[in-house]
Amino acid sequence: MRTNIVFDDELISEAMRLSHSKNKKALIHDALKEYVENRKRMNLQKLADKISFAEDYDYKAMREGK
Repeated sequence: MRTNIVFDDELISEAMRLSHSKNKKALIHDALKEYVENRKRMNLQKLADKISFAEDYDYKAMREGK
């Protein structure tokens, strides 16, 4: 999707420096990808108090395949 947006030049320069992106397109793509990942992670954190596990549940044993 093609969109024209006016960005703050100083903000773009700082983001380019921090991200080591080669161009603005890559910078915006990476920023949007990171934004989406962070939002998904925040949604998972909301579930933390809503999930209850069995008393004898041993996640460490599950990781080891035991």
